[in-house]
Amino acid sequence: MKFVDYVKIYIKAGDGGRGCISFRREKYVPKGGPDGGDGGKGGDIIIKASSELHTLLDHKYQKNYKAERGQHGKGSNMKGKDGDDLIIKVPVGTVIKDGETEEILADLDEEGKEFIAAKGGRGGLGNAHFATPTHQTPRFAQPGEPGEEKWIILELKLLADVGLIGLPNAGKSTLISVVSSAKPKIADYPFTTLTPVLGVVKYGEYKSFVIADIPGLIEDAHKGAGLGHQFLRHVERTALLLHLVDISDHLTTDPVQDFEKIQKELVLYNPDLIKKPLAVAGTKTDLAYEGKRLKKLKRYCERKGIDFFPISAVKKEGINKLIEYLAERVGKT
Repeated sequence: MKFVDYVKIYIKAGDGGRGCISFRREKYVPKGGPDGGDGGKGGDIIIKASSELHTLLDHKYQKNYKAERGQHGKGSNMKGKDGDDLIIKVPVGTVIKDGETEEILADLDEEGKEFIAAKGGRGGLGNAHFATPTHQTPRFAQPGEPGEEKWIILELKLLADVGLIGLPNAGKSTLISVVSSAKPKIADYPFTTLTPVLGVVKYGEYKSFVIADIPGLIEDAHKGAGLGHQFLRHVERTALLLHLVDISDHLTTDPVQDFEKIQKELVLYNPDLIKKPLAVAGTKTDLAYEGKRLKKLKRYCERKGIDFFPISAVKKEGINKLIEYLAERVGKT
């Protein structure tokens, strides 16, 4: 299934039905009074969060939504039927924004949470409402009001306790495949993960937390370089960030600079991300034969007061200690 986390759709609430112009027509009643009924209210457009959905894919192909209009009023003071509301289901974690100003209208971060995105028009009053002692035969009624219409943006931000970040091939996919039942694509070339992957890490008895593999970031990701720009939004909801840095000997880059590049991109995208709890995992220790890169990154983290964990997901070394730490930190945040 294709992962879609950003769409722009057009919504139109139902118009209100018009009021009726009618007069009583009864045998032996030559001059019956007005009895025009009111029009029905137009249906609302309601957006509702549902845990059954995990992507905005449906809304990528259906971009126009229109609620039912209210029926017109009838004689004998019969009110028109209200239009049915149109409920649009979206994944939990969807943010609704105004299509023009991008102002946040609602954040559907809980199962079943709803937001009336467009209100239906009010039904018009029938002529029965306008009869007075001096004007007993009003020959007019109100038209129904139009329903609201607008463009809105649906933006999905995954709900996860721990977000895995790092340069491409840092070992994020391998780690999440080892600690959970998630099965991301794993290979020895950049950008094997093209969409965010969620996994549930179980620990202890009946306890678990959710971990998200965010596709590999690169320098200038905040400007749209690589894949990072379109997925950085998912980092915003995580309670804790785990930054993975490849410390294997075959790399010639500085591990500290690799770490700082990604941290810089997070700050440039959203300065508040630097305030999130952070830990660092030095990955692929099974390939760190001399250990120079490992020692340099460890010393750097110690100076900065950042919790550091050397791990090998392939050999499952240091994994249990890391999971215990993450479970404890997630419980505190």
